[in-house]
Formats: sequence, C-alpha cells, structure tokens
Amino acid sequence: MGHAGNDGDSRAARRDVRALPKAHLHLHFTGSMRHGTLLELAERDGIALPDSLVEDWPPQLSAADEKGWFRFQRLYDVARSVLRTPDDVRRLVLEAAEDDVADGGRWLEIQVDPSGYAARFDGITAFTDLVLDCVRDASERTGLAIAVVVAANRTRHPLDARTLARLAAQYADRGVVGFGLSNDERRGVTGDFAPAFAIAERAGLLLVPHGGELRGPDHIRLCLDDLHADRLGHGVRAAEDPALLDRIVEAGVALEVCPVSNVALGVYSDLTSVPLPQLMAAGATIALGADDPLLFGSRLAGQYATMRAAHELTDADLASLARSSFAASRAPDDVRRRALAEVDAWLAGADHLRDAVPAGSMSS
Repeated sequence: MGHAGNDGDSRAARRDVRALPKAHLHLHFTGSMRHGTLLELAERDGIALPDSLVEDWPPQLSAADEKGWFRFQRLYDVARSVLRTPDDVRRLVLEAAEDDVADGGRWLEIQVDPSGYAARFDGITAFTDLVLDCVRDASERTGLAIAVVVAANRTRHPLDARTLARLAAQYADRGVVGFGLSNDERRGVTGDFAPAFAIAERAGLLLVPHGGELRGPDHIRLCLDDLHADRLGHGVRAAEDPALLDRIVEAGVALEVCPVSNVALGVYSDLTSVPLPQLMAAGATIALGADDPLLFGSRLAGQYATMRAAHELTDADLASLARSSFAASRAPDDVRRRALAEVDAWLAGADHLRDAVPAGSMSS
C-alpha cells in the first residue's frame, strides 16, 4: 500500500470508487433501510421516532458500555417496528439492492434474524419465505445477485439459535448461504451456541458469527474454536494479536470489516485508527461492509472511500479489497468470474463500468 497514484497510473486517484465491483457480505436487514423510507413508513402509521432518527440523524452512538449498546439496539428495534406489511419488506429489499448496485455491488449476502419479525409476519418460516421471495424479485429487477444469511441473536437462549439453525439448514439450497450470530458480543456465552453452529455446519452453510469488534482476540479464538467460523463479522481486532492474525490468514478465515460502524460505536476513535493496513499486510481475506447504513449513515462505497482517504490506499489496494470480498463470498462461479474481470477493467481505467448492469441473478 502507498499514496494514491503510486501504482504507476497518474489517473489512479480519480477512479470512481462507486464503479469498483464489490461483494457486500455484512449488511443487516433493517439496518439496510433508507432513512427516507424509515421516515415515510413511520409517518404512514403514526409511529413516533426519536430525534436521533429524524432531525439528528445519523445518531451519535457509542457501544463502549452496555448502556451505549442498549441505546443502539433500541434505535434498531424502533426502526424494525415500521415494517408492518409484506410490501414494506419487499420495498426494503429492493431499495437495499438498488443502493448496492449504485455503489458497485455485484453480490449481496443480507443478514436477517427471522425471530425478530416473526410475531408480525406469521412466524419464522413464513417470514423467511417472504424474505426469499423479495430477494428473488429484487434480484430480477436490479440484476444484483443476492443471498441470505440467517443470524441468531446471542442475547436470546441458545435453543432459539438451534431452531434458527435448523431453519437455515432447510433453506440451504434455496437462497440461504450462511448462519450467523449477532448482537452485543459481550452478552451470552459463545460456546453455548456451538450446537446451533454444528447444525449449520452439517448443512454446508457458511459460519459467520460476529466477533472481534466489542471484544478482542480472546473472543475471536472462541469463535474459531467453538463455532468453527468461516468468516468473522468484524474480526478487526485480530490486528491486536499477530499470532492470532497469522492463524486466521493460514486458515483462510475472512474478516467482514465495517470501518464506519467501528468508529460510530466507539471501537476506534477515528477512521485512521481502523487497522485495515495491518490486516491487509498480513494477507487477510477482507470484505468491507456497511453493517447498518440506517444507523451509521454510510453505505458500501462509503467504506472504500473512507478507507482510501484515511489510509492513503492506492486504487490497486482498493481493487485488491474488492477481489478479496468475492473470495470471501458464496457468490456463484459465473458471478465471481465476471465481477473479477470487471475489477481488472476498473483498475485498467475502464470507468464506464459505473453504468454497467451487474452480472448474475439469484443463485439457487
């Protein structure tokens, strides 16, 4: 890595980061909602939103303590409450796809905990069916290839996670590609979720727990040892332990790094402190993700743009990150091949790709 322009192309710094083809592997369902859609749906149903989701948006957040995380989670729950009808869900998925396409997305793995929506949408199976139908529709309408990661909530009982793992396994060949574990990683006992991850592992699903954001290297080890993680949601604090980082690289475990969210939640003081250069230098497989654009105010391309500015990344560095995002994904071979060719073309200066239609459709 080096200063932009040092990769032998004087036009490097002028390449449009939104035109760079990317895979998006860390995007939460409600957190993908457009701010304008939140306001519109809340007004429709007379839902009172806190100021931090209206005129003070994006909210000032910190998860440095459990009280801070509670405030974050409360805002997420308020936002989820505006999703009242199947058409609301269809709109959310379509707009998330449109936003990723505008940011250069070619493949999206959107993460959802069906139990958080079950009461309003006739149970976890019915809601999963609805989401997958919306995903197919959005994929056909936008050209973006999309899959689903079913995620359990670590603040709920581990038996609930097993139920969700069995659900995910039933859809393993019908649009669900992974099984995750989200919410405050300081809560619950990670090892208690191992039986759920074993169910998902037997079904051939990607194992993608959150780890290494609010807790450090010791918790990453638990995710590797107890949950057999294929990817780590965040995982950025592996940079604090060189031996652990070496293990991650050797095992091919990918890191879903969400820089803007890390800073918003107080994991790092500023964008220059996000240890992306150390992770890249170690050879880690990295996929930059937006996490929850609704709460953090930054979408997929914004992660690349902020890291380019904060760490003076060259366009060759950005292309390497984009290739890495596809390597970490479950994108079908045809989607991956075409996207990687488009990354090469972007680096060669083919900025016309911004207007190209993304390859692929919903994988089976």
